[in-house]
Amino acid sequence: MNKIRKWSWLVIAVTVFSLILATGCGGAGITAQPGGKTPAAASAGAPVTVKVLDVGQGDAILIRTKDQVVLIDTGDVPARDKLVSMLKSQGISTIDKLIITHPHADHIGGAAALFEHFSVKQVYDSGQKTTSNLYKQYLTQIQKRNIPFSVVTAGTTIELGNEAALNVLAPEQPFIGGSEPDLNNNSIVAKLVYGNFSMMLTGDAEQESEERMLKKGAANLKSTLLKSGHHGSKTSSSVPFLQAVSPEAALISLGANNDYHHPHPSTLKKYNEKKIKVYRTDTDGTLTVTTDGKTYAIAKER
Repeated sequence: MNKIRKWSWLVIAVTVFSLILATGCGGAGITAQPGGKTPAAASAGAPVTVKVLDVGQGDAILIRTKDQVVLIDTGDVPARDKLVSMLKSQGISTIDKLIITHPHADHIGGAAALFEHFSVKQVYDSGQKTTSNLYKQYLTQIQKRNIPFSVVTAGTTIELGNEAALNVLAPEQPFIGGSEPDLNNNSIVAKLVYGNFSMMLTGDAEQESEERMLKKGAANLKSTLLKSGHHGSKTSSSVPFLQAVSPEAALISLGANNDYHHPHPSTLKKYNEKKIKVYRTDTDGTLTVTTDGKTYAIAKER
């Protein structure tokens, strides 16, 4: 009887020790296999999902928490039907928060289709204005549908529920560029924070915006992952900014064989020199990040 008890306690001790080892590696990134299958250990109970949607040469980033569905940017006009299809395939009918980082066509182009097919509860943008028809249609639809609208600036926190939040780091007033603001450099830049996990979401912010954020406080920029600024352009991802963010991986949203030759070789070189793993929607399809606030996984569509 005593021997049985001793063996029982030994089994329990070994089991507990194994669990401690298994859970003591929080923050480790795991790359899933193509097809979107994430390793069970990383995806089990992961309550926050970030999808960098493959919408060609543009940005559309879907964030889902236990409580909310959030979309940052809407891609360009040619991808609007694809965007609607992708969201519907996820069983989405309501978007709790729509965030437009800046009013360029490749970020605002799908907004009209979004308003038509989904119930949008709240819209946030940078407050920048343009004379484009797309921008005018966007504002008209917001007013016509009586959608609550807010302008955000650095220092704003957008709560996503379940202890997840977007901490807005840019833009600041006065806008970069003065009386004729630089739309890219005044993009909304927000840091998604959930537990020990974070992801820097940069819109099309370029070096001037990066410099302003660095002066404000480099320590605030440290993030687990980076959504590459301006589709991997050489005008973004400056060395000081990358040093401050110090991401484990960079996710680039861009179209195959695009006219701008994104991502630029100089940007990829900087990522390589800093051992930042690169994921690209043009070659990998939609990129899915899952996190439980401790560990995370990145899954490629193909």
